[in-house]
Amino acid sequence: MKLLKICLTSLLLASTAYAVPLNSSARSCVPADLVQLISVDYRSLKDSPTAMALKQQLMPDNIKQFEAALKEIGIDPDKDVDSLTFAAFRDGKQGVKNVGFASGPFDMKTVLKKMKLQNFKPKKYNNSNVYPMAGGFVMTFLDDSSLMFGDQTGLEAALDTRDGKTLSLDTNGDMADMMPDVDASAVWSILDQQGTQNMMRSALGQASSIADYENLKKRIVGSRYAMTFQNGVSFDLTVLTSDSMTAGTLSSLVKAGILYKKMSATTAEKVAIDNTTADSDGSNVLVHFKASDQQFQSLMHSDLFAAVSH
Repeated sequence: MKLLKICLTSLLLASTAYAVPLNSSARSCVPADLVQLISVDYRSLKDSPTAMALKQQLMPDNIKQFEAALKEIGIDPDKDVDSLTFAAFRDGKQGVKNVGFASGPFDMKTVLKKMKLQNFKPKKYNNSNVYPMAGGFVMTFLDDSSLMFGDQTGLEAALDTRDGKTLSLDTNGDMADMMPDVDASAVWSILDQQGTQNMMRSALGQASSIADYENLKKRIVGSRYAMTFQNGVSFDLTVLTSDSMTAGTLSSLVKAGILYKKMSATTAEKVAIDNTTADSDGSNVLVHFKASDQQFQSLMHSDLFAAVSH
């Protein structure tokens, strides 16, 4: 089932014990037309052998490039970064743009001095100094321990939001209201209505043809998830719908997808599928995945997991 693949992909950045709510400097930059927000506790990756194994196997190229860019300006991701947050948002005719936020105990003055020695000259945008970085990134400091990075147009759109030229996340009740339920988790995300509709279509696979998904999806509101690596691997996804009937129908489709996938699954995959449950609670669909470290290590060598890494 593709839903399990989506879960496992996200588990790449999961960690163990810290809560990482979005800090105020970063939050003020997130535009109202938010597609997805993902926040990761970067500190504890090194404290979890399973997380480190996942990082080695599935580290996306853009994260590798960003880590390399940070090192060039004197920030060691393993020591100086506490958390990374990624925001995808719609920017009118520019389409979907992305920015990232890094926070941690790095020394802004030391970093700026090193950038000056390397002849990284800033350009002004509004009242902010925007610096070039390796890998095609640009960045700006939001405060002494927070920076924002991305491509030029994405970063400028986020700065316009911070400076009051466009509406911010706090004016989008549907998205902002989902955050308190997950932002005390080590790894968490919120996804908007359209993104959730597309995710569920992909996750359900052939099961989506059992019902009239085009009509069903109109009553899907959004989704949120939280993950931990405490006492094994745990993933909890909540899909918000408009009513209990929609939630019940959708959870039944997820269960059908789980059963369909199990018919062709390997032994390790069957264990993972057996550890995945789907239920409805009022107007919400609840999907839960739980595995021991040993079970998850076995799953990492399966065909299902190999498909995730490409």
